[in-house]
Amino acid sequence: MAKELWISGQWMEAEGQHHYTVLNPATETALEEVADASPTDVDRAIHSAEEAFRSGVWSALPLSERSQRLENFAKLILQHSEELVHWESLQAGKTKKLVTYSDLPFAIDNLRFFASVSRVLEGAATGEYNGAHTSWIRRQPIGVVAGITPWNYPLLIGLWKIGPALAAGNTMVLKPAPETPLTTLILGPLAKEAGIPDGVLNIVTGRDGSVGHQLVVDPRVRMISFTGSTATGRVIMANAAPRVKRLHLELGGKAPAIVRADANISAAARGIAVGALVNTGQDCTAATRAYVHRRVWEPFLTALTERFKATRLGDPLEMSTDIGPLISAKQRDKVQRYVDEAVAMGATLVTGGHATSINDRGYYFEPTILTNVQQNWPVVQEEVFGPVLVVMPFDTDEEAITLANDVAYGLASSVWTESFSAATIFSKQLEFGEVWINDHLPLTSEMPHGGVKQSGYGQDLSLDALNDFTVVKHVMADTSGAAEKDWHFTVLGDPPND
Repeated sequence: MAKELWISGQWMEAEGQHHYTVLNPATETALEEVADASPTDVDRAIHSAEEAFRSGVWSALPLSERSQRLENFAKLILQHSEELVHWESLQAGKTKKLVTYSDLPFAIDNLRFFASVSRVLEGAATGEYNGAHTSWIRRQPIGVVAGITPWNYPLLIGLWKIGPALAAGNTMVLKPAPETPLTTLILGPLAKEAGIPDGVLNIVTGRDGSVGHQLVVDPRVRMISFTGSTATGRVIMANAAPRVKRLHLELGGKAPAIVRADANISAAARGIAVGALVNTGQDCTAATRAYVHRRVWEPFLTALTERFKATRLGDPLEMSTDIGPLISAKQRDKVQRYVDEAVAMGATLVTGGHATSINDRGYYFEPTILTNVQQNWPVVQEEVFGPVLVVMPFDTDEEAITLANDVAYGLASSVWTESFSAATIFSKQLEFGEVWINDHLPLTSEMPHGGVKQSGYGQDLSLDALNDFTVVKHVMADTSGAAEKDWHFTVLGDPPND
């Protein structure tokens, strides 16, 4: 049976019963038929979310009750872990071990975090700041929020958006990427079972960008939370501008990993390999550029190459598999073009560099290291989104910082050093929203994650994310009881005699 749309707490067929096919990138075979939403379908979802918000069926709940229902939601997701892991691996080509031990537990932890902190949504202290009025701050939900998620972490990032949006009292229309809608759709009935009222969480799917565009331009949608490419983020910004719509954008990245001469070379090589190859390199925080001090160039490159060559490509459902396929033939071909172009320009291919397959199937690509590249080349400046790492030398800390910052993006970075003082300087001067020291990739629900420059703005995770999904209202109450205030003469009356 085809997967339908989740609207108003129930499955609904797409208008005209239109569907499209979701493929397994590891086998190139069909997985499921999924509803292809029409403009009428999207309108129904927005209307459902707006009605639920206006009614206060969610936002007016006591905070303790809202928190408990989100906690119930997290428990149900945990109970359905096996199903979610299976379909996430199949639709995205993600390794089962990555989803089992990283994506899913982190997603559940994040939802539980927002379930708890939703009870402490605070404003500023109350006070009589001008002596005549009492002021206080209210943080209130925005209204209908549209969440648009990418294909590389559909379940994890979907819950990253649901958690703070619902914890703040908003309602939501969630649109997963066309390639990976299956696990997102599973969340709809689980939310209902958890006690989240009908219309609070709606899920719509579509084969192209028309669904997302409609969500962006509809005036009933007060906020767009988008994770994806910088190019698409620019389009969303332009389309949202006429209505001055609130945006929450986590966009592309081109993360540097800086290896100082005093670094633990074994740890750096292993950590950067993990950071570069996570999710087959399809990660906006992935280590894509390694800047290595010349004094440790040879031992680092040798150790790194050994790690890349030992990486096991295979069936994502096998726990022994390290990396699976890329998401599509289009993405595989894009990665191949970047590598081929770099080699044609004079880069040295240390290892990998070619599309491959498993049993003549799948959009696989070999783990790839390139050296002898120039800072201004596309493979250094642009987001490849594959298992490709460029390695470049540097001589001074100042040079490393300059090279690391010399990209349009500013999402994530890492520095590998045994010097605390050097790490402190790097953490200040690197122009990225995330700076790891002697590691690359870990995040925690309690701390923010977001970018600068063309990597977007707004935060995922942490109380900062919860605040992003609220509006701030200043309430100011007169305490004098007087009909005529001492400042009214500035509009009505004469100035006092000095």
